Amino acid sequence: MSEKPVIIVTGCSSGIGAHCAQALHRDGWRVFATVRRTEDMALLEQAGIEVLLMDYTVPETISALVDEVAARTGGRIDALFNNGAYGQPGAVEDLSVEVLRAQFETNLFGWHDLTCRVIPFMRRQGHGRIVHCSSILGLVPYRYRGAYTASKFALEGLGITLRMELQGSGIYVSMIEPGPIESRFTATALSHIKDNIDVENSAHAKEYKRQLARLDGSAGKNKHKLGPEAVYEKLKHALVARRPRAHYIITTPAIQATILKRFLPADVFYRLLRKFD
Repeated sequence: MSEKPVIIVTGCSSGIGAHCAQALHRDGWRVFATVRRTEDMALLEQAGIEVLLMDYTVPETISALVDEVAARTGGRIDALFNNGAYGQPGAVEDLSVEVLRAQFETNLFGWHDLTCRVIPFMRRQGHGRIVHCSSILGLVPYRYRGAYTASKFALEGLGITLRMELQGSGIYVSMIEPGPIESRFTATALSHIKDNIDVENSAHAKEYKRQLARLDGSAGKNKHKLGPEAVYEKLKHALVARRPRAHYIITTPAIQATILKRFLPADVFYRLLRKFD
């Protein structure tokens, strides 16, 4: 049986997942990092991390992941950090049902499947930590991010309800809600808008072109964007604190947005959000 605390970290090919997996490994955790492609395994394996293939949209890979981790650790799973996700930009009226469904398959349904598979191990142990890397867009809406916002709003509702239902079990659920973080997330969003949105024939064509310029970096760098270490700082607290928080909000824009939402009338708040692109 593993003596180190065991954690599964998803979405580790780059960005937040890769950074947190390596930082946890250095801090004494036995890390099982997941990626979707075999070519993303080598760098993490070189760091001494156990890497497994898992795709949130393929249930068989989720069950195989949990079975393999349990087999290697003697059934010990102390923590889960759900992180792998992507953002599908686009005006709500331009989103097909298929595109919206794909967003939820990766950002919600797969997370739910994996979470429910690890809970029985945690219940047997009498303890566990489940941390979801949500987004400030799970608390505050944003134009042209309707699919991603909807998936994160749903995740917030599901995750916090689970936290309430697990009270007294020794298992805690926490939500990390970052604003802009350095990662490949923007590049991925750019590819999804080009693949799935008919930009030229949309009523929002002018706005799309402005958004595309921002996503590809030609409109300048976001001065408020932080590195993935900002997420790891909050993740550590959620994993080891005696009383982990329900919510961890990261970056100045995210903190400001939640404060304004709390105190401003709804119409004023939503008009104000239109100015922040």
